[in-house]
Amino acid sequence: MFELVKSGGWLMLPIMMCSIFAVAVCAERFWTLRESRIAPKYTLALVWKWIKSNQLDAKKLRELKASSPLGEILAAGLSNSKHGREVMKESIQESASRVIHEMERYLTALGTVAAVAPLLGLLGTVIGMIKVFSAIMLEGTGNTGVLAGGISEALITTAAGLTVAIPAVIFHRYFVRRVEELVVTMEQEATKLVEVLHGEREVETKGAAKR
Repeated sequence: MFELVKSGGWLMLPIMMCSIFAVAVCAERFWTLRESRIAPKYTLALVWKWIKSNQLDAKKLRELKASSPLGEILAAGLSNSKHGREVMKESIQESASRVIHEMERYLTALGTVAAVAPLLGLLGTVIGMIKVFSAIMLEGTGNTGVLAGGISEALITTAAGLTVAIPAVIFHRYFVRRVEELVVTMEQEATKLVEVLHGEREVETKGAAKR
């Protein structure tokens, strides 16, 4: 493996750094973007249980806000529920913007890696071919060792760049889609909270009793 990296030239170093960064981001996002962490089930039902039993106070709101990103959004709405429906919705939207920003953390960087890695590979290809043609100009086509070294460098960097870029593109799109799904879930729960507090619907409390 070391010889393969060495034969690829100095451009293998940034390509390897891109691969390490991509793996770290994917692992962190897999851990962070879990539904059980972002939008736990029965959160809204638990909130409604507190409201019905007159247990919703400042301590419960702090507990709700710290429990999950969904809890943070619901707590923002509950804190401003007495000021009317529109103010409550605006508070929820402001909190949701912060939460979504946190959920999208590192995704732009992962997309950048997916775009840059093949370009680094292409640059390695160009450098390798320049070496090949320079060797042909100086020594002719008789020195096969020099020609093979340049071609090898060109092919290795291209392959390495694509090896990093292809999974990065796949996981970037997966995480973007994952964020969109979680945002839809949180929007639905926040809408239910607004409607419940204004007497427009009931909320199922099944499962909340387990908390």
